[in-house]
Order: sequence, then C-alpha cells, then structure tokens
Amino acid sequence: MKMKFFAVLALGAIAVTGCVSTVNDQHTFASTWSKDTVAGRYQRSVDQAYQAAVTVIQNNGVLITEFIPHDNTNAVRSLEGKVNQRTVWIRVEAVDARPTTQVSVQSRGSWGGSDLDLVHEIEKEIALQLAR
Repeated sequence: MKMKFFAVLALGAIAVTGCVSTVNDQHTFASTWSKDTVAGRYQRSVDQAYQAAVTVIQNNGVLITEFIPHDNTNAVRSLEGKVNQRTVWIRVEAVDARPTTQVSVQSRGSWGGSDLDLVHEIEKEIALQLAR
C-alpha cells in the first residue's frame, strides 16, 4: 500500500512540473508557470544592445554561452548566464528597419521557479548601459 501511495505521489509530482521554452528557443525545467520574461525596446542597433547585455551579465555574474540561433538571421543573438545562482537567458533581436531592437530577459532558478525581480533588474541595467 505504501509503495502504491509513493508511486502515485511521484507521478503527481512529475505531472505538476514540466518544461518551458526559453527566449533563446531552448527548453528548461519549470516547477511554476508564472511570468518569467520581460522585454524592452530600444532605439539602438542589435550590436549595441547585445554588447550592453553582455556587459551587464559579466558585471553581475558569469557569461556561459553566446550564440546566434540557427533558424534566424544575424539580426537575432542570444546569450545565457548565471546571476545570483539563477540561469538568465537574453535574446536581442531587430524589430524593424530603423534601428529598433527588442531585448527579452528570462530567468529561472535551479528548482524551476521564476525570479521576476532579477529579470526586471537585468533589463533595467541593460537600458542604463545603453544610455551611457
């Protein structure tokens, strides 16, 4: 009886948790389905916004990977980093012909929970970096 109870409990835990898509078109573990992404638009080129994002991640934590998603043009760049023991994904993409760029920031902790405060902080620091 105890084995059946724990088996049902384990299956329930697996059913409640799952995977979510990240802003760089990958998937990660998630235990909550709360909002975990913030986007901002800036009148800057993709290169300028991307360099600002790299600088912010390096100032606050560790840059893990930088890449250009294969299914997009060079107008889209992504990076992944660790800040305050949270994984942070940033996607920088051109929105239109004039230099308008969208920066999307997403964060998840090791247990799959979102950290919206960290996401807002990183996005705001990118905006301040672009203003310099």
